[in-house]
Amino acid sequence: MGQKPLLSLEHLHTSFRIQDHYYAAVDDVSLTVRENEVVAIVGESGCGKSALALSIIGLHPQERTKLEGTINFKGRNLLSMSTAALNKVRGKEIGMIFQDPLTALNPLMTIGKQIEETMFYHTNYSSAQLKKESLELLRLVGIPNPTLTYKQYPHELSGGMRQRIVIAIAIACKPSLLIADEPTTALDATIQAQILDLLKDLQKQMKTGILLITHDLGVVAEIADRVAVMYAGELVEIADVNTILKRPRHPYTRSLLNSIPSGNTVKERLHVIQGIVPSLQAIPRQGCRFQARIPWMNDSVHEEAPTLREIEPGHWIRCTCHEHFYFPQNHTGDKVDVISKS
Repeated sequence: MGQKPLLSLEHLHTSFRIQDHYYAAVDDVSLTVRENEVVAIVGESGCGKSALALSIIGLHPQERTKLEGTINFKGRNLLSMSTAALNKVRGKEIGMIFQDPLTALNPLMTIGKQIEETMFYHTNYSSAQLKKESLELLRLVGIPNPTLTYKQYPHELSGGMRQRIVIAIAIACKPSLLIADEPTTALDATIQAQILDLLKDLQKQMKTGILLITHDLGVVAEIADRVAVMYAGELVEIADVNTILKRPRHPYTRSLLNSIPSGNTVKERLHVIQGIVPSLQAIPRQGCRFQARIPWMNDSVHEEAPTLREIEPGHWIRCTCHEHFYFPQNHTGDKVDVISKS
C-alpha cells in the first residue's frame, strides 16, 4: 500500500444554516486517504458520512453551508479553489459514486452519452474516441452487451446495471480518488458482491485511493484497509480494519459490532443500541456525544471535552469512556462478533 497522502482533511467543519443558526454536521474531522488505499467511514444514518463526502467535492448548496478547515488533495486546498478550478478536479481527478443510481442518472439521456459527457468536458477526445472509450468502460464494469447498453436509457436497466453505469461514469477519466457513497445500498447480496469485486479490481488496475461511505460492516470487512467510525459528526475511532473488527475499543464501535447476528449461536439475543442518533440541532456540543445512549455508564467515565488520542500506533480513540465500557447484559465481559476480512 502506497504511503503517499492523496487526500488530507484537517479540522474540517461543515455547518448547515437552520433559520438563523449554523449547526455542524461534520465537526472537526481530520483524516487521511493514501494512494491505493481504501478508507471506510462507517456509522448509522444521520452521523454525517454523506455530508463529509459531499463536502470534499463541494456539492453542498453554498447559500446555506459553511465550510471551515482544509481539504488538501495532492497538495492543493480544495476549499480555497474557485468553482471553475474545482470543476476541473471534479470528475477528472476525483470521481464520485452516488448512493442512488436512478436519481444520479439523467432519464432523458442514453447511457453512452452520459458516460461520454464527463470525458467530453475533461479531454480532447473526438466523437469516435469518446464512443470507443465509453464502450471500453462498459466492458470494464462488467456490462455483458456494451453496444446495446450504450444506446439504452436508465429505466431499461436493472439496479445492478445502473450501479455499474454510475461506476463507469465515476472512473471515466481515471481519477486518483474515488468517493463511493453507499455503493451497494438496495442491491441484493449477489449483485452487492459483484459490485464490491468490481471496486477491488478497479483499485488494483488503477491504483486509486477510495473513500468508502457505508453503514454495512460486512462491506467494510470485504474491502477496507482502514476504518474511521463516525458518530454525530465526529470521528470516534480510527484504526486498520482488522483492529476495528477484532479489537474495537470505543463503545459506539463495539455496540455496532455487537448488533450484528453472528450465526454462531442458537437463539442469540442481539444487542440493541439504545436511543437514536440526535438530530443536527440536538447534538450535544460538549462532552461525549454517545453518553446518552449508554445510560448505565457512570457520568464520571466521560471526558468534558473528548479529543482523539492515539492509544497504540495507528489506533485513535475519542473519550476515556472506552476504558470502562461494558454491556449491561454481561458485566464480566462482552461478546463482540468478529467479521473476518476475506
